[in-house]
This record gives sequence, structure tokens and C-alpha cells, in this order.
Amino acid sequence: MSEDDDWFESATAGDDAADADETTDENDATDGDDAAEEAVTDDETADADDAADTDSARSDAVGDESDDANGDGAFDAEDGVFGEGDAASGFGEGDAEDDDPFGGDGSSPFDADGDEGSPFDAGGDDESPFDAGGDEGSPFGGDSDGGDGGEGGELFDDDFASAFGSAGGSGGGDEFDDEDFESEIPRLDLGIEGLDDMIQGGIPRRHLIVTIGSAGTGKTTFGLQFLHHGLQQEDTEKAVFITLEQSHDAIMATADERDWDFERYEEEDELAIVDLDPVEMANSLQNIQAELPELIRDFGADRLVLDSVSLLEMMYDNQARRRTQVFDFTRSLKKAGVTTMLTSEASESSTYASRHGIIEYLTDAVVHLRYVRQETRETRMAVEIQKIRNANHSRETKPYEITGDGISVYQQANIF
Repeated sequence: MSEDDDWFESATAGDDAADADETTDENDATDGDDAAEEAVTDDETADADDAADTDSARSDAVGDESDDANGDGAFDAEDGVFGEGDAASGFGEGDAEDDDPFGGDGSSPFDADGDEGSPFDAGGDDESPFDAGGDEGSPFGGDSDGGDGGEGGELFDDDFASAFGSAGGSGGGDEFDDEDFESEIPRLDLGIEGLDDMIQGGIPRRHLIVTIGSAGTGKTTFGLQFLHHGLQQEDTEKAVFITLEQSHDAIMATADERDWDFERYEEEDELAIVDLDPVEMANSLQNIQAELPELIRDFGADRLVLDSVSLLEMMYDNQARRRTQVFDFTRSLKKAGVTTMLTSEASESSTYASRHGIIEYLTDAVVHLRYVRQETRETRMAVEIQKIRNANHSRETKPYEITGDGISVYQQANIF
């Protein structure tokens, strides 16, 4: 036989084998269908039997409920569903070999009798952190070993009132005394009659103060009066006034109207009045803030006024750059160690904010000067202290006037 006949016979034999496999598969499929039909029949029969058993169980349950009406109980302890009998109840505490995870004999993490002890159990081996009778003593417990005021004692013996009352020594009902605010921080007065009375103990030295107000509320007068008060001290506090709005002569004329004699203080080198162009100051701000601390120390200044910071802020269009420049400038004033007052224009939308909303966050004290307009009354001016770091102060709004002697706050009066 040739080789061609061999591959042909091989191919033919393969076809016969495939035919035989197909026949076998058909027989297997037939057998599988028969088995499936038998399984379905058996399952249906089993389901019918289970349904019958379920109906029977329901009938027994109804019978049990009937018995319970007679006093036997729907869930008898011997049935073991919710009972405590011998059956291995899902929730029982019986003697079943396989204890329920909620059973009393199991190792439940919430079981009071478990070997490990519940973390919330007062009687477990590991004492509860909330247990008043534990060895360590509860931080909230009243019966701990620490007793009253001991290391393990109750944080608040009675209530919050007693806790805060004990801090005052007499129950928390007493008024504050001046001695309560004694501080080693050196302080000074602003020199504004009535306003100093609203600040208990005075402004801490080297603080940065901003006076915010709209046009005509007396911001410049406020600053000049602040300097004049320091110059009048027995131990003269030297002063520097930097103005970006007015000329040197205009400032001197304002002081002369009130007989503050700035000319004499200037001649004696106790006062320096510097008028700067805001554009030049903005262009030279880095040089100024680098040189200013040294110039202030050389002059020996104790008080400084910049009138006004708003003009300096206006030199920068970018808000982020504006904030950075003003922050650096105020930091240089802090570095100089001088008590500084800045004046600032009020925002057009709110009298309780500066024009750019920056300076009040960079200073230690904020004072607001504003108008109070009422239809049935004349327009009045009012002052309010928004904040003073490290100093107690009144938060009332008080009226004030600008007179020939300067600003005077009527502390006993109120704004209606």
C-alpha cells in the first residue's frame, strides 16, 4: 500500500471514530435527560412532603399558642427556640454541646461569664475602662480608688458648674477684680479719655493697633492724640508720625489748634514727623522695612503712627502681593519693638472691616470709629473695641466727640 493510501485510511478511520463518539454523546445526553426528569420528579415529591411537614409544624405552633393562652407559653423552655431548656436553643443557655455565639457558656465577647471577659463587663477578668470598681479606676467613675480629688478620682465630682466654680474659689458668682488681670506685660494708655477706661490695664507695649473708620471719624486726630499722650509722660515716650496723606505743615497745624506744642517736641528731638509719598514708599518698601527698625531704635521711639495704611495697600493690584507686602511691613514694625498705631479706611460695604480686609488680621488690637445715623436723631459717632490681645476690654459701643482737646469717649453713655 502506498503512503497516500495510508494517510487516506488514517483520515477515514478518524471519521469513523468521530461518528462513534457522536453516537456515545447522544446516548449520554439521553441518559442525562432521563436522570434530570427523575430528579425533578423526586424534588417535586420532596417539596410536597416538606410543605406537608411545614403545614403540620404551623398547626403545632398554633396549638402551642393555644396552650400559651392557657398558661403554657408559646415558646416553652423545653422547646428551646427562645427558651432556656435542654435543647440547643439559638439563644438559649442550655447544655447543648455547641453553644450559641450569644449563649451564656460560649466565648462571646459580650458574655459576662466568658473566660476572656467582656471589655464592657464590670466583673470580667479584664476590668472595663468604664467600670467604677476597676483596679485602675474609671476616669468618670465616682467610686474609684482615687476618692475625692485623688489620682483616679472623678473628673467632675458633681457637675460642670461645680468644676468651674471651684476654679474661682467661691462658686463662680463673683465679679472679676482688677487683681485677676495683673500681668507682667508692660502696658500703656492710649490717651483717649473714656476709652482707656474701657481697656482694663492698658494696651500691652509693642502691640500693633489699627484704628478703622470712614472719612471724618477722627482717625488722624486719634493717632496724634496717642502720640501726644506719650510725649506728656514724666518719662517722655518719644514719638514718630509717618503720614502718607498730609504734609508736614498740615500735621503741625492740626496739633497747634489743640495746643499740643509739637514744634517744641520736634526741636527737642522727642518727635519726628515724616511725610512720604505713597508711591515712593511702595517702590522703596523693601528698603524702608529693612532700615526702619534700626532708625526707630536709633531715635529711641516708643510710639509710632502710620496714617494711613490704606494708601500703602492701594499701591498693589494683586491681593496676594498686597497681603505679603503689608505683612512684611508690619513684621518689621514688630521687630523694631515700638508700640504702633495704624489708621485704615473702612470698607465701603461694612464699617466693621478695613478697605481691603487685611490689616485687622495682622494687628494685635482693632478699634472701630463709625457713624450712627438714625432718622429721629442727629448723626452721632461711636467707638467699639473689636479685639486686644492679652488684655481684657469692654465690648460695648460708646459715643464719642471730637472737641478742641481731641477725642473724648463718653463711657457712661450708650448708643440707642
